Amino acid sequence: MFEKVLIANRGEIALRIHRACHEMGIRTVAVHSTADAQAMHVRLADETVCIGPPPARASYLNVPAILSAATITGADAIHPGLGFLAENADFAEAVEEHGFVFIGPSPEHIRLMGDKVRAKAEAARLGIPTVPGSPGAVRTFAEAEAAARAIGYPVLLKASAGGGGRGMKLARDPDELARMLPLAQAEAKAAFGEDAVYLERFLDRPRHIEVQLLGDGRGAVVHLGERDCSLQRSHQKLLEETPSPALDTAIRERLTGLAVGALSELGYRGAGTIEFLYEDGAFYFIEMNTRLQVEHPISEMVSGIDMVREQLRIAAGEALGYGQSDVRLRGHAIECRINAENPEDFRPSPGRISEYHAPGGLGVRVESALYQGYEVPPYYDSLVAKLVVYGTSREECLMRLRRALEEYVIGGIETTIPLHQRLVEDADFRIGAYDIHWLERFLRKAG
Repeated sequence: MFEKVLIANRGEIALRIHRACHEMGIRTVAVHSTADAQAMHVRLADETVCIGPPPARASYLNVPAILSAATITGADAIHPGLGFLAENADFAEAVEEHGFVFIGPSPEHIRLMGDKVRAKAEAARLGIPTVPGSPGAVRTFAEAEAAARAIGYPVLLKASAGGGGRGMKLARDPDELARMLPLAQAEAKAAFGEDAVYLERFLDRPRHIEVQLLGDGRGAVVHLGERDCSLQRSHQKLLEETPSPALDTAIRERLTGLAVGALSELGYRGAGTIEFLYEDGAFYFIEMNTRLQVEHPISEMVSGIDMVREQLRIAAGEALGYGQSDVRLRGHAIECRINAENPEDFRPSPGRISEYHAPGGLGVRVESALYQGYEVPPYYDSLVAKLVVYGTSREECLMRLRRALEEYVIGGIETTIPLHQRLVEDADFRIGAYDIHWLERFLRKAG
């Protein structure tokens, strides 16, 4: 096992990784920007290295600075966390070329799944249904219009090199396609460095379902169930739950079986998530994330498996050591993403935390690097906490979530806690009757 791990990230995920390392007797190195000098992961780590000024490109995306920090501290391995460089195949290669272990999948798998067009083709080869779409990237309006005619309007334009809704545009007819294509290409170029986009059929009211997987790179793969991530605003997830209230046992077994079989054939190493759209009994592959995800704690709650610990074990060369029959999925878990934003119009709300009280009790887990007096910087993602709640049933989980939200106090900044409180009281949400467009309809109605 590693003696020292450098954590190439910040915020709650850096703290999450630090905790897993310390429980395994592994020392940690925290890298940070000048804006994060007083961050919780920096205060708790065994060693710290400042790698640059606040902008991410000068610090958390500064590969030479990160590799230099690993060298001078004598780290054995680098954990990329999520976001920033976590799905950057060039970074993974550089880590390995400099003699460190990259705690994640192989650069080849990161590169394969990072190209959404290639990933979709690979999924089809592995027998996973895909959303009808263009056979590859489209560069001109003529190519896009021909593909849209073959697929059938409405269509979605999506960036080939990334996700998170950036570069995604809806076109309901040729005129709208002509307007949206250059906008999608420009957004893709700005976000991912290349303007390639592809087309997919637009599904009216699908669910967003993802399967959490772990593989040891030797063909052994298990799943930790599926998560329902359909509550989204501007293609950004707000609340996730497991298991999905939309799936029956037969669909669940088929979905997870396909996902496990695909990654077994690939010889996948580490944590990964295959994401699907599900509608009217059919599901379609949309992408694969070759990293830990924000919502991983709910899979941990129902499985009892520490996923970061498993990442460390696998990266150190250990076999998975257990099979699917050993994974017992019990109960129900929900995660609320709490952002430093106005709960009505979603304006960012950085600032100093004047008071802080996290909820507790049986089945309540808070993933956050906040503390009283901490200054939430304006330079990074607005996620400041994840409230994760477990219950033996969905109803018990919802009642516990309501209570935990009532207890949670974050003073000095605005947060999305009031929005989550409105959600848990909504009749449709309480019976699980929602889709990926439901939250935006809910927000328009509330407004």
